[in-house]
Amino acid sequence: MKKIVLLLFLFLIVVGCKNDTQLTFEPSVFSNDTCKDCPKVAINIPKALDNSKIAESINSSLREELISLLTFDEETEVATIDEALTSFNNGYLEIKKKFNDESENWEADINGIITFENKNLLALQLDTYMFTGGAHGYSSVTYLNFDKKKGIELENWELFKDNTHFIKFAETKFRIQEGIPQGSPINSTGFMFENEVFHLPINIGFNKEGLVLHYNQYEVASFADGPIIVILPFDEIKNYLSFKIKP
Repeated sequence: MKKIVLLLFLFLIVVGCKNDTQLTFEPSVFSNDTCKDCPKVAINIPKALDNSKIAESINSSLREELISLLTFDEETEVATIDEALTSFNNGYLEIKKKFNDESENWEADINGIITFENKNLLALQLDTYMFTGGAHGYSSVTYLNFDKKKGIELENWELFKDNTHFIKFAETKFRIQEGIPQGSPINSTGFMFENEVFHLPINIGFNKEGLVLHYNQYEVASFADGPIIVILPFDEIKNYLSFKIKP
């Protein structure tokens, strides 16, 4: 019996230590529900609550992303999400005033989720749908990666020990997935890589399955093709990463 109690105690210690590496978040919600003549806006993002440099970095990066997505008046300085919402609303009302009943209602639907976290890294995914007129709206995914120890957001090139070697590896995997012969031009099956040269996507992230290469619509293919997503398992890319991926 004492042995069982001791094992249970050790298990609780291990679980407790693991939880200590996890940041604390709460939902942060923004909407236009109380605005009758405004566009439809629904935003749900995580807000880091820890009193730390990394929490400040996460919240700041999310704020900057939302401001970039929602701001439609380049002449007005926007510093907060609420000010960005006002800019989005004003942009719609200005278009509606010019074109009267011909303008369709704008929409912004943005959701943020934590897709991966260990003691070294936190990856956050923003799923965005925007409609500001035209034939159709536009969906996109944005990844934000953070070095938890340094408390900073990472640029894509900082994720890898050697970008040149990783790009060659990623191209091989891309060709296999998309059925492009290794000896043929990268655009031989209909892709639209600039100058026929493979490149990594703008958005690279992580989830429980591995490293995510996410090409948004229009990035390397037509709108009809949708996003192109390649997931590389951790076991295959661990030697390319500039940090340890395991807890």
